[in-house]
Amino acid sequence: MVRRVPLAYPAGLALQQAWVEARRSGAIPDRLLLVEHPPVITLGRSTDPANLLVPPDVLAAQGVTVHEAGRGGDVTYHGPGQLVGYPILDLKPGEDRPDRRDLHRYLRDLEEVLIVTLSHWGIAGWREAGRTGVWTSKGKIAAIGVRVSSGWITSHGFALNITTPPEAFAPIIPCGIRDATVASMAQFLTPVPSRTRVEEAVVSAFVSVFGGTAHPVD
Repeated sequence: MVRRVPLAYPAGLALQQAWVEARRSGAIPDRLLLVEHPPVITLGRSTDPANLLVPPDVLAAQGVTVHEAGRGGDVTYHGPGQLVGYPILDLKPGEDRPDRRDLHRYLRDLEEVLIVTLSHWGIAGWREAGRTGVWTSKGKIAAIGVRVSSGWITSHGFALNITTPPEAFAPIIPCGIRDATVASMAQFLTPVPSRTRVEEAVVSAFVSVFGGTAHPVD
């Protein structure tokens, strides 16, 4: 169910697409891909161009790439210190799974995974009406943007800031929300838990919310 790798964003897109097709055909079970991307700004299907504050060529000179993501939502940033999760799930009912063909419920369930994960370290996370993602007293700590392909197979997913510095989001209006700040777990915790521990907490919360059993995949 889980794959932990450092991964360039285009390679992550390609892997997701391959897994979506494999999941649709029944060749693989549900999977959760956990990665860290090099600095990249991704544009969702609802991105307002005004929310990208720095031209792509200037960003490229700074080592930040820009990619169309093909997911829902607006613009966001991925980079070092961030845990990105891409669930490849079949939401249709089956012998071993309930009927989850409800996009709003799916988004709320992903939020729940992250809220439960944060609670492991005593960080209070919550939802805000009309704003997908997870929020804290210091700002938005996790972004969510998903895609559901034909056959109700999911891809894309969530990004949880562990040590991601807020200034990394300076070239954009994150998720198009102009009146919000960005937070990370490092603003709440000393010492900051290792990435491995956060991954383990995410997997545990994911299994608790969605069911199933986690088995590492190389």
